[in-house]
Amino acid sequence: MDKLTELEQRIANIEARNSRVQMDKAWEGSYTRKVLLILFTYVSISLYLRFIIGIEPWLNAIVPALGFLLSTLTLPMFKRLWVNKFYKTRC
Repeated sequence: MDKLTELEQRIANIEARNSRVQMDKAWEGSYTRKVLLILFTYVSISLYLRFIIGIEPWLNAIVPALGFLLSTLTLPMFKRLWVNKFYKTRC
């Protein structure tokens, strides 16, 4: 009976880990995360340009934020290409 209890605990641990992994994957691809990262990029670059460089940053800070936005939009495409070309050949 002790062995059965141990197996049940191991299965419960694996299911809990899988649940956390699924949640992390969902967060990584969520629009909320992308919007927050764009906003944080914009604000941090704006503050840097304003207080460190000493220029009016509000328009100039859009460039890095848009760069980040473009990277988040294009990286899934490159990931698919990589998976199809390189990863499948390993399996």
